[in-house]
Amino acid sequence: MNCVPTKTGLKALGLALAGVALCACAAYAQTPAPDAAATAAAAPVPNKGDTAWLLVSSVLVLMMSIPGVALFYGGLVRTKNMLSVLTQVFAIVALVGVVWTLYGYSMAFTNGGIANDFVGGFSKIFLNGVTASSTAATFSNGVVVPELAYFVFQMTFAMITPALIVGAFAERMKFSAVMLFVLLWVTVIYFPIAHMVWYWAGPDAIGDAAKELAKAVDETAKAAAQAKLDAVNLDAGRVFQSGALDFAGGTVVHINAGIAGLVGALIVGKRIGYGREALPPHSLTMTMIGAALLWVGWFGFNAGSNLEANGVTALAFVNTMVATAGAALSWLLVEWAVKGKPSLLGLVSGAVAGLVAVTPASGYAGPIGSLVLGLTVSPLCLFFVSTVKNTFGYDDALDVFGVHCIGGIVGALATGILVSPALGGVGLTDYTNFANGNASTAPFDMIAQLIIQAKAVGTTLVWSGVGSAILYKLVDLVVGLRPAPDHEREGLDVTDHGERAYNY
Repeated sequence: MNCVPTKTGLKALGLALAGVALCACAAYAQTPAPDAAATAAAAPVPNKGDTAWLLVSSVLVLMMSIPGVALFYGGLVRTKNMLSVLTQVFAIVALVGVVWTLYGYSMAFTNGGIANDFVGGFSKIFLNGVTASSTAATFSNGVVVPELAYFVFQMTFAMITPALIVGAFAERMKFSAVMLFVLLWVTVIYFPIAHMVWYWAGPDAIGDAAKELAKAVDETAKAAAQAKLDAVNLDAGRVFQSGALDFAGGTVVHINAGIAGLVGALIVGKRIGYGREALPPHSLTMTMIGAALLWVGWFGFNAGSNLEANGVTALAFVNTMVATAGAALSWLLVEWAVKGKPSLLGLVSGAVAGLVAVTPASGYAGPIGSLVLGLTVSPLCLFFVSTVKNTFGYDDALDVFGVHCIGGIVGALATGILVSPALGGVGLTDYTNFANGNASTAPFDMIAQLIIQAKAVGTTLVWSGVGSAILYKLVDLVVGLRPAPDHEREGLDVTDHGERAYNY
């Protein structure tokens, strides 16, 4: 057998080797460079389950406003004003949805430059740069959600907050005044408060900067890395920087709306006949339906605020359930003992008080702590909606201050206690210190945390209380707050809208 290669064989072998080389080069050209591949692999991708839960939660929170708040409030007013309350709540939802899309999201959740402590900027005005592929951070390193899902979830919070306010001055403010006030209020009060409490750079930005600092070997590198970490930590709202905890809106939603409601009730004045004639709810049936919708929707409000579908989501869900049950029961029992009869209105008011109080604590407290919170908040809110209101004589028509503001304050302060691991809470998270690749638990000082929580409450009360007073006065100068006395007596359904809730 001839093993010596011939010219023909060598030519064939050469062509084969050339072909293999060309294929290898082509394959190499189509393969990303190692660094690029590592970068692509490191970029987090939204989880479908997290995305689905956040979108479902957005629907649940929308249901809290319409029809939840609309029916809850509508049932508590007189027949002649039922349609006006429904219209106000629905119109507020629509108005805020438009404003949030145009500039509200940008004001709340972007860096505001020199004003960043208090409000965001306009880098995402008209949703500039917010696309189907852009992402938003959650509370876990390496986990993101689609930014559009985060945008619409936060939109529903912006919608419900001003809708809560109208209960304080129900039956006595013109529709034009309500709409102008809400437009100004969300712009000047809500968006800045949301930014101060909830805006931050995110866990990955903090974690990456902390890792760079840990890797720095010389003093120059350490100084540069520390400066970068400091800058990332400062890329947050003023209240967030202080370390205040508000899982789902005790300050942003309930204290914010509650104090604005009280200020409005004082400035607008009492309803005609208040204190001299009976002003009973026209349909506690509607109110009970609204309260039930609120309870169901609140699972999206609280558990959805974790932005992910994991164990903390389940914790917030359970806490929402047990705190509400405890608060509804405690209001019923206390009222039964004091007044001699248990009322449906007291039962549903207690449920709402429990939902409000557990909101800031829902992702931080343990179930037993949340149950105790629910059992505790109702007697306090009952005291304010009865004894305190009667003593001072203000006409908070639907007890927005007594339930939402007081319940929110109780919950915000209690969060500083119930977050303690010794009481079954989850503790504080340190995103700059990693154990086994994950952010670790930070040291906890209950007194220090209570002081931080109290300062957050105070900031919200002052910003919303003073700001709302100015806005009410401005609206009064521009369009007037109250209808004419004969219009108020006839009812806002007809005089404002030319319709009636009921025709029979």
